[in-house]
Amino acid sequence: LDRNIATVGRVVRGMELLAALPRGSGPAGFYEKREQMLPIRSVRLAADVAAAERSDLEILRTDTPTFTALVESRRNRSDDWYLAPAGKIDLCNVPLPVREKKR
Repeated sequence: LDRNIATVGRVVRGMELLAALPRGSGPAGFYEKREQMLPIRSVRLAADVAAAERSDLEILRTDTPTFTALVESRRNRSDDWYLAPAGKIDLCNVPLPVREKKR
């Protein structure tokens, strides 16, 4: 991690829980007071979870035309909000799709 603002690495499940945390009152939503801070009490790496307990997930491969199209769609957004294509993209703006594996 970058030791600056990155709180987590690749999260394949549960990111919505982090995103739902209340924002702080400081610039960019940072917490200004210690009592505003909410500690992360538990994190588990999939490699540390017994195979029988792991979630069976599928993650989009990055060596496919589908992934290339996803990157391009994020690089040059066509949503109404965007006035002009950026032509560039930040790594964090390419969400890697993850889903529960169908049985």
